[in-house]
Amino acid sequence: MTIPVRNPRTGETDYAIEAVPADEIAAIALRLRAAQPDWLALGAEARAAVLVKWAEAIEARGGDLVAKLSVDTGRVAIANVEVFSVAGTLRRWAATGPAMIAALDLKDVPSATPGVTISNRHVPYQLLGVIAPWNFPMLLALIDAIPALLAGCAALIKPSEITPRFIPVLRETIAAVPELAKVLAIVEGDADTGKAIVGNVDYVCFTGSVATGRKVAEAAAAAFIPANLELGGKDPMIVLPSADPVKAASIALRSSVAANGQACQSIERLYVHRSLADAFLASLVEQAKGVEFNYPDITKGHIGPFIFPPQADKVQAQIDAAVAQGAKVLHGGQVETLGGGKYLRPTILTDVTPDMAIIAEETFGPVIPVTIYDDVEEAIRLANDTIYGLSAAVIGDPAEAEEVGERLEAGAISINDGSMTAGVWDAENCSFKQSGMGPSRMGNAGLYRYFRVKAIMRQNGEAAPIAAYAEQAVAG
Repeated sequence: MTIPVRNPRTGETDYAIEAVPADEIAAIALRLRAAQPDWLALGAEARAAVLVKWAEAIEARGGDLVAKLSVDTGRVAIANVEVFSVAGTLRRWAATGPAMIAALDLKDVPSATPGVTISNRHVPYQLLGVIAPWNFPMLLALIDAIPALLAGCAALIKPSEITPRFIPVLRETIAAVPELAKVLAIVEGDADTGKAIVGNVDYVCFTGSVATGRKVAEAAAAAFIPANLELGGKDPMIVLPSADPVKAASIALRSSVAANGQACQSIERLYVHRSLADAFLASLVEQAKGVEFNYPDITKGHIGPFIFPPQADKVQAQIDAAVAQGAKVLHGGQVETLGGGKYLRPTILTDVTPDMAIIAEETFGPVIPVTIYDDVEEAIRLANDTIYGLSAAVIGDPAEAEEVGERLEAGAISINDGSMTAGVWDAENCSFKQSGMGPSRMGNAGLYRYFRVKAIMRQNGEAAPIAAYAEQAVAG
């Protein structure tokens, strides 16, 4: 099946992919499985060396990858970050992972059971499946697969059909490393392709919406495999009375509108103490006025177009509904069409209420709804009043901010910064509530999640005979 692909800057359909059918997915999975035992037998140090070769291949084709991602996403700076973050992630896991793996297994440890010694082995899942989203197409396609490959898994990855132009170049970097090409495959396709992947792997990682994540979880349950889900967010930021309003406004703006707000860890709700409200809002509006579109020159400006046009429509609908319910727009508020792309200036709203969709539902756009509070307890209650629990932020006196952060129902809390979740790679965290399921992709857990533990229990004395279980033996 042919899938047309839209250019987010021009609005034109200027590319297409062919979805890989289910029978071909099954054949690819069999090929990867056949190669995985030899990959595992290489050992962690040798696998790490292969990953370094792949990093070098990606760096050598970095310009080509950035060019393709720039067309896919309508932005160049973040495309550059994606490509070289992937190379850095490969090098980081290659440098740290082998020692972590070597330290996992126990050998001949005395058990609490007399006469028994225990050894264990950490056995990787044979084949990982990854279903990735469109907002960071390359980075989120590979962030889960890289530690899995180091662990000894093979991997089958489907990037988003919305942003697929980089895939052929990425395949060429894989082909440049023959050892890797045997155990790593990238396929194009849509939801049906993703469903076929879930049915042919041993472990699946999915990044995307709650609605689609639920479908992936159901399919994984039917296949009786674990699902690691990184889903949506409605991240709150609490600005305490002790905060500097200008610095807080700067953090809030960047955390809300970077990448056009198309990030799961974007700040989407602000709670500002009344004593700071006027100064904070004045600074926020003034700083927002300086944010420019990267149109017509993609190398200038701060934010690009909406990558997925229906998202622009959803964001506009949320803004319009909020205004109809009494919200005030201090800046932005209207999606603009420029050269066929859809853009939105940082949109600052006040007089918002918890029942509005702009507060209750994920927005995924550069919108900053501000609620003014009088009591910190009220702010904490409002921040926690959500089905989401991905991350959150608190701005103010460090000790006080940490106390508040401890009470927020989210997996990653930024103190005196925002949206740090994805950038601090060694901060292990889990998604709370409906923002996800499964172990952390960050920190050591990002590697350890791919192992099952096998215990080897050795009896060094005499094994008990059946007579030990005779009723009279127990009674006696």
